[in-house]
Amino acid sequence: MAAADKTSLLALLAAHYGDLLRYLTRRLGSATTAADVAQDTYLRLRGAATVSDIANPRAYLFQVAGNLATDRLRSDQAHQRRLSHLAQHAERVERRDPEVTLDYKQRITRLAQAIDELPPRCREVFLMHRFDGLSHPDIAARLGISRSMVEKHVMKALAHCRDRLSDPPETPLSPPGGT
Repeated sequence: MAAADKTSLLALLAAHYGDLLRYLTRRLGSATTAADVAQDTYLRLRGAATVSDIANPRAYLFQVAGNLATDRLRSDQAHQRRLSHLAQHAERVERRDPEVTLDYKQRITRLAQAIDELPPRCREVFLMHRFDGLSHPDIAARLGISRSMVEKHVMKALAHCRDRLSDPPETPLSPPGGT
C-alpha cells in the first residue's frame, strides 16, 4: 500500500472513529473492548502490507475492525473454556484429599485472577502461547505484531503471574487470644 493510501485509510479511520466505536461496542458488548479493537484496527491498517485498489475504503475499514472483533470474541471464548477446564480439573481433584483440593482451588483462582489482571493484548498473547500452544511467530502473524512484541508480552505475563502466585494469599485475621 502506498504511503498516501495508508494515510487516507488512517484519515478515514479518524473521520469514522465514532461510528466504528459504536459498531464495535454493539458487536462486542463492551465499550472498553471496542476501544481496544479500534486501536488494533489502527495498528493493523498502519502496518498493513500492500492492498491494491480498495473499491470501498469505508467498507474495508469496517471489515478489518469486524474481523478483529471476531478474533477478540473467539479469544475471550477460548479463555472462558480454559478456565472452565481448570475448574473441572479442580472438581476431579476435590474427590481426593480435601486439603490438597482447597490448596489447588486457591492456586487456580489466584492464577485466573493474575491472568485477568493482564492488559488485554498481553493476556491474549500469553493464552495463545501457554494454553493454545502457538509459537511466537504464529502469534505474531495472527495478531499483526512483531515476534519481539510477542516475546515481551509473554515475558511480562509470566513475570506477573509468578509475582502474583508467590505473594501469600490474604487470610482473615485470627481472633485475639487464640485460635
